[in-house]
Amino acid sequence: MSRPEDTLSADVHYNDSEARKYTTSSRIQNIQASMTHRALELLDLSSPSLILDVGCGSGLSGEILSSIPPDEGGPHVWIGMDVSASMLDIALQRDVEGDLLLADIGQGVPFRAGTFDAAISISAIQWLCNAESSDVSPAGRLSRFFNGLYASLKRGGRAVCQFYPKNDEQKKMITSAAVKAGFGAGLLEDDPETKNVKVYLVLTVGGGNINGNGGDITGVVKGMEGVDVLDARHNNRSGKGEIKKGSKAWIIKKKEQMERKGKIVKATSKYTGRKRRVAF
Repeated sequence: MSRPEDTLSADVHYNDSEARKYTTSSRIQNIQASMTHRALELLDLSSPSLILDVGCGSGLSGEILSSIPPDEGGPHVWIGMDVSASMLDIALQRDVEGDLLLADIGQGVPFRAGTFDAAISISAIQWLCNAESSDVSPAGRLSRFFNGLYASLKRGGRAVCQFYPKNDEQKKMITSAAVKAGFGAGLLEDDPETKNVKVYLVLTVGGGNINGNGGDITGVVKGMEGVDVLDARHNNRSGKGEIKKGSKAWIIKKKEQMERKGKIVKATSKYTGRKRRVAF
């Protein structure tokens, strides 16, 4: 069975007919509600927060964010962005409480730096892995999205993106783009190796400290049944995993951080990080 993202872009696929069919399906509503509650469980928010709903569609997830009771840390205020005008039109007709923005996440996240406490995305980011034309790069779209998301979150902020990867290569492409943007990332699977598998990309912006894990949100799933944690960050570490200050790797890392902030830096060359001879 072909996947819709393989043939059409999201704004074309979710026309008026498909958007209404998606929103009124009781099966879709139940699945969406279950995955949204799971994302909130992984976010582990203890107080009302400002949340970005990426690929908000007709507001099914947003309704749940608005309805979280105070004893569970809610209710949350949310802003939703989606590329489908038809989906957002239905959200307006349903009178959802969140603010709505028509935008393509593949072009970035157009909010001021440090705006949001957290972000969720349900069944959306896999659409970034497909190019509608030869001049559009999936890698470029993923990079713009994750760089924009990283910037829009407060330090210590968290994001959970549920998605349906086509294969392991696509899963790796998405996770790598998030890590390159600066996120601490963990990949979680509910009901692994079944047809009902749900994949969650759990992201943190430095500065948090969850259960003594130094800001690694994957700590909140320790001990949960039916969950596999796949975290590529810990696979290739040698020694303490630290980069020596002043080394070429340290300088390149600092340059990348400056570029993400929009600053102009000199190009890296074979002379970068090379020690100068002592001048007499």
